[in-house]
Amino acid sequence: MASTGYEVARRLEGGELKGGGMSKEAQHGHGHTHGRTAHNMSSSSLRKKSDLALVSKVRCRFLRALLANLQEIFLGTKLFVLFPAVPLAVAASYFNFGRAWLFALSLLGLAPLAERVSFLTEQIAYYTGPTVGGLLNATCGNATELIIALFALREGKIEVVKCSLVGSVLSNLLLVLGTSLFFGGLANLHKEQFYDRKQADVNTGLLLLGALCHILLLMFGYVMNSGEHPAVDAVRRLALSRACSVVMLLAYVAYLFFQLKTHRRLFESKEGDEDNDGGVSEDEPVIGFPSAVAWLAGMTAVIAALSEYVVGTIEAASDSWGISVSFISIILLPIVGNAAEHAGAIIFAFKNKLDITLGVSLGSATQISMFVVPLSVMVAWIMGIEMDLDLKLLETGSLIMAILVIAFTLQDGTAHYLKGLVPLLCYIAIAACFYVYRSPDQTDKGGALITAA
Repeated sequence: MASTGYEVARRLEGGELKGGGMSKEAQHGHGHTHGRTAHNMSSSSLRKKSDLALVSKVRCRFLRALLANLQEIFLGTKLFVLFPAVPLAVAASYFNFGRAWLFALSLLGLAPLAERVSFLTEQIAYYTGPTVGGLLNATCGNATELIIALFALREGKIEVVKCSLVGSVLSNLLLVLGTSLFFGGLANLHKEQFYDRKQADVNTGLLLLGALCHILLLMFGYVMNSGEHPAVDAVRRLALSRACSVVMLLAYVAYLFFQLKTHRRLFESKEGDEDNDGGVSEDEPVIGFPSAVAWLAGMTAVIAALSEYVVGTIEAASDSWGISVSFISIILLPIVGNAAEHAGAIIFAFKNKLDITLGVSLGSATQISMFVVPLSVMVAWIMGIEMDLDLKLLETGSLIMAILVIAFTLQDGTAHYLKGLVPLLCYIAIAACFYVYRSPDQTDKGGALITAA
């Protein structure tokens, strides 16, 4: 992770990168990446310019480059104040502090790490080009949710996996988009707010396809419940889930080809790179390619460790705080895990740049619904775990209504604060429903959630 390449050294010494000039290597690596995605621009709104004045005084070139690298990684984000939660979580685990404390610290530590993963994938994209960079963003954009799901699968907590992923989709569709449109509308009361419907139509169509697969499993379950062979019915339901998962993954692959190749112009940000709120929009990489890859691997490993803590202590936190595991999985996990991405979407809504906001919220929801959810089913199949796409009635109904609310909200290409208030209130109602639906004493030792009679 100490390797930074020549870019940082030249930046410190006032070479080719001074004054915003692009090095030949940088031009060769990313001269055609001027069309930045909404996800990249949203993440950049939480970044800070690094002051390298003190670092530049270090005489040893290697040490100077190393310190500059560390400064870019740990102080280049407005969420740097949450980084101490990471070592505190490790200490809490090592010294056997309260498990509820371990859960809270791990959850807080995931927020800046998720933002840094987005930053590092963008740095790598400068060298690899927009297609590979887009694929990285498509797989690492929701790395936190995917890693948490994998660890929960390993522990056999299938319902925690389902609830956390459904919660992530609900959070992006209702909370993030609703809050963004609401406050963006209030901040731009006397301005017309427009956005490109084409991107929204693509994402809502895919979300409806994913919802159809969940509805099929729900209806299939009700039809089969009247059968005389429950074991055979369970096998059929599992087979249908895996078939639908393959369909969803194929749709996501087609979506990536559509997004990165044939219709890239619909997904590239058309907004300028000027940022009036102190954010950073880089025109060149600030760390070298080997360093970015190494840091990405390291950050992913740390996220994996914290995710294991979160999964292992979720029941203890539920008991300690007196709230249900379902509420923690559906509401708390997605809010904290995606805090950086959510904040960026809201910031750009304030600036009346709704295409970026929609790209972040709808893009993340689509990625979770059409990639992470079916991938979890397929990974569970490989692991010999019987996970299906049946989200149960309440979760499926909430998901369907959320997608329909957003589809109707975005149908005319204009926005105002009332269009944001309605999804936001829908989210509050759903949160209240899951808060009272299950209680902590209805959670079994294996993590499965038992429905109240």
